[in-house]
Amino acid sequence: MSASLPARHGLALVSILPLTGCNLMQSPLNPVSPQARDLLWLFWIFTGILFAIWLAVMLALLASLRARRALDADPLGVDLRRENRTAALVAGLAVATGLVVLVLTGLSYAGQRRLSASEAPGLTIRVLGHQWWWELEYEGADPSRSFTTANEIHVPVGVPVLLKLESTDVIHSFWVASLMGKMDLIPGRSTTLRFTADRAGTYRGQCAEFCGLQHAKMGMLVIAQEPEAFGRWRDAQVHPRIEPASAAASAGEAAFTAAPCSMCHQIRGTGAAGRIGPDLTHLGSRSTLGAATLPMSRGNLAAWIVDPHGIKPGVNMPLVKLDPDQINTISAYLEGLK
Repeated sequence: MSASLPARHGLALVSILPLTGCNLMQSPLNPVSPQARDLLWLFWIFTGILFAIWLAVMLALLASLRARRALDADPLGVDLRRENRTAALVAGLAVATGLVVLVLTGLSYAGQRRLSASEAPGLTIRVLGHQWWWELEYEGADPSRSFTTANEIHVPVGVPVLLKLESTDVIHSFWVASLMGKMDLIPGRSTTLRFTADRAGTYRGQCAEFCGLQHAKMGMLVIAQEPEAFGRWRDAQVHPRIEPASAAASAGEAAFTAAPCSMCHQIRGTGAAGRIGPDLTHLGSRSTLGAATLPMSRGNLAAWIVDPHGIKPGVNMPLVKLDPDQINTISAYLEGLK
């Protein structure tokens, strides 16, 4: 009894291992847009056809292994009837292979046409890939409604979205598995992706093309909201930072703009006008820090300011020498930028 208990525990552990990879926040098996459903449909069709081919090959292999040749058979003898059957079988399989390839090609073409179908977008976002973060420029017919943010894309449910993809350095690849397929961001070129979120929720994406040391930590979040909630979010993002409401907030803003931080980052409405790093105007309203590397919190902000390379080695943010009071004041100020 005691010997079988560890065995049962081991069996239970092995049985749940496949589930450790299941995360509906970043999974092509959890489609929430017409584009993602088209891709999932292709995936299952290809998987079914290829599994059937694999199964047929395995059965044929098993049959050949079980076949027995008579012990007294002439090794140089030729059975013309058997040879003809074999030739016909090979010819039939060659024709079937060609037909399968044509069918799969046709399905891929049809799926690609649906994915590439142009539809007047209700929202256009310019996405710039950097090592290793995402810059997002929300465009609009009215320039006063345009703004820049980073790493967190908000979209309204049911509205067609057009992403204009560009890279500022190396090749990146934009992929939010639940919403769309992959598309490369190539320096000197502009590519596009289209999707329409069907359901409100938060969906994680990832750079899917190796782009350097911190490729694995170049994530992003797409937050699909009901149109009313998205409208409120966009209204807040359009405005410059909220005026400091306390002496502590004023001190934090003064410390930030006086420090080298303001040379790389922008906070609209202040003297910080850097464009090298992410726009921080409403940093405190984001869910994560460092391109989905850390949850947003005052403690994580302080840790990032003190030693970004300890969290994301190779990141382009330089070490800035600040005393503990400055770090505390600046991190509290940044967390308050809602």
